[in-house]
Amino acid sequence: MSTAARPAIALRLTAHAASAWAPWMIFAADVAALEVSFGMGLATRRLLSSIFTLGIGLEQYIGVAAAMLLLPLVNFQLHLYPGYLLAPVERLRRRTLATLAVFGGLTAWDSLVARGVLSRGVLLATLFYALILPPLAELAARTFLIRRKLWGMPVVLLGAGAAGRVLARTLQNESAHGLHPIAFLDNRAPWNTDIEGVPVAGPLSYAHEFENRASAAIVCLADLSKTDISTLLHDLNFPRVIVLPDLAGAASLWVSARHLGGSMGFEIKKNLLLRRNHVLKRFMDQAIALPLFLLSLPILAIAALWIKIASRGPVFYRQIREGFGGRRIAVWKLRTMHMDGDRILEQWFEEHPQDRDHWKRFFKLHRDPRVLPVIGPLLRRTSLDELPQLWSILRGEMSLVGPRPLPDYHLDEFAPEFRSFRTRVLPGLTGLWQVSTRDQTDAATIEAMDSFYIRNWSPWLDLYIIVRTVTAVLLARGAC
Repeated sequence: MSTAARPAIALRLTAHAASAWAPWMIFAADVAALEVSFGMGLATRRLLSSIFTLGIGLEQYIGVAAAMLLLPLVNFQLHLYPGYLLAPVERLRRRTLATLAVFGGLTAWDSLVARGVLSRGVLLATLFYALILPPLAELAARTFLIRRKLWGMPVVLLGAGAAGRVLARTLQNESAHGLHPIAFLDNRAPWNTDIEGVPVAGPLSYAHEFENRASAAIVCLADLSKTDISTLLHDLNFPRVIVLPDLAGAASLWVSARHLGGSMGFEIKKNLLLRRNHVLKRFMDQAIALPLFLLSLPILAIAALWIKIASRGPVFYRQIREGFGGRRIAVWKLRTMHMDGDRILEQWFEEHPQDRDHWKRFFKLHRDPRVLPVIGPLLRRTSLDELPQLWSILRGEMSLVGPRPLPDYHLDEFAPEFRSFRTRVLPGLTGLWQVSTRDQTDAATIEAMDSFYIRNWSPWLDLYIIVRTVTAVLLARGAC
């Protein structure tokens, strides 16, 4: 590599230094959210004082407020401050388990040792809020840091081949992971060029120049021999070195390294084959869908009346789609389109032929002429037209989270192997690609994200997608 190019690259790298503010802001958000949780738990306990007449004193209040500060210490040990290198789903899992463990330990200590020093009513109410508010506070703090470019640590990618390019694109699009690729090192790629917006700084031997600039090195060289990999790993002096194995299509969440008599192996958990996980998923569906269905009834009644006023015809729209195991199921929605939608759409294509190609790729239009005025866009933008599917969840035909049950004309775009693969789980009211890309989603994106969901399925991933869905719906980011 020429010495003339080095200063230019060095100037670009200085903007990506890891911020010392990130862990402290996540920690501060955690403490603040926990104390707010305590305040709301205390208020809830006082509101229920007519039911729970046992009095509690100032000492018990202070005891709960102080005891909760044990949780940030546990979170620190779980590497949640700031949480780089942890997927959002893994952060949620660690937070939830840590919260349950700390509050469970406090309740056990109070019952067996202290004999009532803490108010268990306040503790239980606080636990409810502590499961919700700190993750939301972390999300808000992380969003703040990302927007101000204070989130993440610099990493150097060893290998600018296909795997390296995909990884660079993924890390830049999914900034929540907290990894900023600052340079490629590769023996074959042309130096002093950009790939996916990341400069190719030089050969692999140039890695030592980045040991004080990058917090981690990620090795993504599928074509290196075992000897070359061993030599490379021995020579790298980064605080963290991550090797990206050539396991395309395998699960990436819930993978554990195992020591097997001097050899290293990867244990990939097949969560879909564990019956207890299906039982847990079904329990989560019922526990969440039932209260949501009851709360949705007034909304359904108002929407139904509005649809009747706006257009003649039935209130609900039914379409037969592919469900679990390939079984045909009825998917219900509030009707948001005119009854003669096919004729209107074809007439629109004749007048606007440029929209036909967009429809063939995304099966959506920015301005869909079939949609009912006012009520149609409102229901679709907020996804409230999907509310009738809560009844399908209660019947066991659908799940809260899963691959969306797509129309047959959409499924025809996929290979038969993938169509069969996505029927291994119940179709969902929402899914991974709905909360990730929403409107602009083509067949390739759907296949990639549905495959990731099925291979990496877990209750934690479901919970993460539900939280993301609620956020997307509240922000009215488009129909699912």
